[in-house]
Amino acid sequence: MFDRTYDVIVVGAGHAGSEAAAAAANMGSRTLLITMNLQNIAQMSCNPAMGGIAKGQIVREIDAMGGYSGIVTDRTAIQFKMLNKSKGPAMWSPRAQSDRMRFAEEWRLMLEQTSNLDFYQEMVSGLIVENGKITGVKTSLGIEVKAKAVVLTNGTFLNGLIHIGEKQFGGGRAGERAATGITEDLIELGFDAGRMKTGTPPRVDGRSLDYSRMQEQPGDDVPEKFSYSDKTRPLEKQRSCYMTYTSPEVHDLLREGFDRSPMFNGRIKSIGPRYCPSIEDKINRFADKDRHQIFVEPEGWNTVEVYVNGFSTSLPEDVQFKALRSVSGFEQVKFFRPGYAIEYDYFPPTQLKHTLETKLVENLFFAGQINGTTGYEEAASQGLMAGINAHLKVYEKEPFILKRNEAYIGVLIDDLITKGTEEPYRMFTSRAEYRTLLRQDNADFRLTPKAHAIGLASEDRLRRMERKRSGADAFIGFFRETSVEPSEMNPVLEEKGSSLMKQSDKMYKVFSRPNITMEDMLRVGEVRKYVEENDLDKEVMEQTEIQVKYSGYIEKEKNNADKLNRLEDITIPSNFDYDKLKSLSFEAREKLKGIRPATLSQASRISGVSPSDISVMLVYMGR
Repeated sequence: MFDRTYDVIVVGAGHAGSEAAAAAANMGSRTLLITMNLQNIAQMSCNPAMGGIAKGQIVREIDAMGGYSGIVTDRTAIQFKMLNKSKGPAMWSPRAQSDRMRFAEEWRLMLEQTSNLDFYQEMVSGLIVENGKITGVKTSLGIEVKAKAVVLTNGTFLNGLIHIGEKQFGGGRAGERAATGITEDLIELGFDAGRMKTGTPPRVDGRSLDYSRMQEQPGDDVPEKFSYSDKTRPLEKQRSCYMTYTSPEVHDLLREGFDRSPMFNGRIKSIGPRYCPSIEDKINRFADKDRHQIFVEPEGWNTVEVYVNGFSTSLPEDVQFKALRSVSGFEQVKFFRPGYAIEYDYFPPTQLKHTLETKLVENLFFAGQINGTTGYEEAASQGLMAGINAHLKVYEKEPFILKRNEAYIGVLIDDLITKGTEEPYRMFTSRAEYRTLLRQDNADFRLTPKAHAIGLASEDRLRRMERKRSGADAFIGFFRETSVEPSEMNPVLEEKGSSLMKQSDKMYKVFSRPNITMEDMLRVGEVRKYVEENDLDKEVMEQTEIQVKYSGYIEKEKNNADKLNRLEDITIPSNFDYDKLKSLSFEAREKLKGIRPATLSQASRISGVSPSDISVMLVYMGR
C-alpha cells in the first residue's frame, strides 16, 4: 500500500495536524495525513468557536501566512464579534461562532483539494527511529510507512482517559478510542512525559430551553471576517448566542456531588487549564461568588444542539442534570450528552527546538496538545509552524522561526521552549511584551512577505497586502501634507469637547488628538474627496487611523524590540560547556544545560536565569 517514502507524515488530523499537512503539502512536500477517523478531521472537540482574546490574533496570523483556519472559520461562521473594541487596537480580538458540522466538513474538503496530500485512516501505534533519526511510523495493523520527517499532533488521544463522576474509561474524545503505543516509544527513546487534563460541558437540546429567561448576545452590527483573502465574505445574517447565570441553589446542588467528583476524590491527578476551569473548580476556588456566567452557544445554523459554555464538568451525570435544571432558562433542559474530563499524555516542550523539532530525535516534530497547550488556535499555529519546518528540513533549507516581536505565534513557541509549562498553556495578550506591534489588523503586513518568501503565501496574497500597505502609507502622507482651516474643523472639535484651532494646521496633528476619529475626519470635504477618488476600503482607513493615532507607541515598541533583538544575534554553540562558567548560579547552569537555548536572547527568558547570569555569558563570549 505504501511503497513510496513520504517527505512528511502528519499523525493526527485535529487543528494542528490539519494545518501541518496543508502547509507541508502546499510548500511541495509529498505528505500523508494519518488519523483514526477521517470523518472527524479538524473536529471542534469543545466549544464551536474560533478566536477570542489573543486567539483571534493567532487566527489572523495563520491566515496571513497562507494557513486554512481563517478561511474555514469565515465560510462556516454563524456569528462574528470584535472583542475589546472599547480598548486600544492592540486589544481588539476577532471571534466567530462556527457551525460545528460545517467546520469539519469544510476543512476536509479544503484538504482533499490540496495537491501533494494523501490520507489514511488508522491508528499509529509506534515510531521507526534509526540512528537517532525518524524514518517512519507503524500502524496498529502492522503496516510500516516510511518518511523523511514526522509531525505528531495527537491532541488528547495519547492514553486518553475520560472521567464522568466515579466512572472512567479509555478514550481520546467522547465516542472515540484512545491512542496507544506512541507514548511508550517516546519514553523508551528518552523523552520525559507528563499528564494533563481538560474538560468539556454538557451538550443540550435547544428546543428544551426558555430563551426568554436569558439575555440575548447578538453579533456585531457590521460583522468583519478573519481572512485577509478575497475567498470569503463577511456574514450577511447571524445567529444570536444567549447568556444566563448560575445561582447559590445551583452551587449547592453541584456541591452534593463533590464527594463523587474525580477532581476532588483523587482520581484525576493531573493539572487542568487555569483559565478555563470546570464549574466545580470555580465554585471551590471562588466561594465568595454567588453566580457565574453561562453562555448558551448554538452549534450551527440548523441543528438544535447547544453548547453550554461555562459549565465544563466531570461531576456524575445525575448531578450535572439536576444542577443545570436549576439554571434560569434550563428548567426543562434535555441532555444530548453529559460533560466530562479527560486526562492525556503530553511531553514538556523544553525538549523541542524553536522549529518544534525534537532535540532527541532528528526530523521528528511535535505540535498542539502534545506540547502542553490548550485551544484550537494555539494548536493550529503550532501545526502550521511544524509543517513548514518539517518541509524545510527535508529540503535542507533554512528553518523558519518567528520572533516575539513578529507574531503571537513567536511568543507562544518561545514561551513553550524556554519556559516550559506545567499546566495547559493558553495565549493572552498580556503574554506579549510587543502587543502594540502584534495587532490583529496588521498580521498580513508582518507575516505575508515572510510566508511568501518560503513558498507558502501566494503571490495574490502578497499583492493584496502591498496594495493595502501602499494605500495606508499614501493616506497617512495626505494627512501629513494637507492643512485644514479652523472654520472647517472647529465645529467637529467643539462637538467632541476638544480645544478649538486658532489657525490653519496639518490634518495629521489634528487627527492625532485622542478623541478624534476617522469618522470625524471624514466630515472634512477634502478628506472625503480623497477617499472617494482613491476608492479606499475599510481596511485601509482603519490601518491609517491606527498608525496615525498610535505612532508614538508603535515607534517606542519597535525601538525596544530592536535593542533586545541584538541578543538574538549572539548565538550559543550547541555543545557549549556551561560548567566552565563558575560565576553562573547553580540554577541557571542546570536550566541552561537542560534547555540548551540557541541564542543569548532565548537564554535571558528562561525562568531561573538572571540578568547577572547573562552578563557572565556576555563577558565570556567577548561581548
